[in-house]
Amino acid sequence: MSVITNPDHIAQIRILTLRQALKLEMMGMKRRGGQSAYAILKAEGYKGTRQAIFDQLTEQRAEWLGESV
Repeated sequence: MSVITNPDHIAQIRILTLRQALKLEMMGMKRRGGQSAYAILKAEGYKGTRQAIFDQLTEQRAEWLGESV
């Protein structure tokens, strides 16, 4: 098991987790408390619809992991 201590990597993991939560929200699941992933991402500065933000995050994920979209 590895431990992530680099602040940049922690921020990336957070964004990737929010991407997955947004994907579930788009399928119809809801969080039981607090803000939705969409609201959190909007507060982070992402703009657009749920689908547009999800697409942005998918591109960002591919860039971080060195994959092609």
